Amino acid sequence: MELEEPVLKILRKKYQPSSFIETHCNRYDMAFKTDKEGDAIVLVLGRKDDTGHIKGERFTRRLRQMANGRIVKEYWEHKGKAS
Repeated sequence: MELEEPVLKILRKKYQPSSFIETHCNRYDMAFKTDKEGDAIVLVLGRKDDTGHIKGERFTRRLRQMANGRIVKEYWEHKGKAS
């Protein structure tokens, strides 16, 4: 499963460092964690069930940064099912 551009647009933004954020995009519910710089690094994408847990797919972000913090290369790696 590849991530679509509307989802990637949300994930490329800077957020509050070291936080957990829940949102939605199109027909998906999203929850992601940010690192100490505020970049999204772990994503759960799917649909919320009655208990509020998102069931779907889990992704992790791999970043290559230069010493000044500029991102040189990034990609989202599919890790499997999330329950």
